[in-house]
Amino acid sequence: MNEDQIEGKWKQIRGEFKQKYGTLTDDDVTYSEGKFDEMLGRMQEKTGRSKEDLKREIDKW
Repeated sequence: MNEDQIEGKWKQIRGEFKQKYGTLTDDDVTYSEGKFDEMLGRMQEKTGRSKEDLKREIDKW
């Protein structure tokens, strides 16, 4: 899955991630073009999961 596909899908699943990982804020899950890795880094820091794990979880949606 490329970043364009993830961006579109992300709009559908960000609420699910915020519910699952209660420490995430709107700022943490805001996707900005070209800033996908930065967003994953914030999520990694808050959830304690690796970027690879988070990408796999996103891909499952």
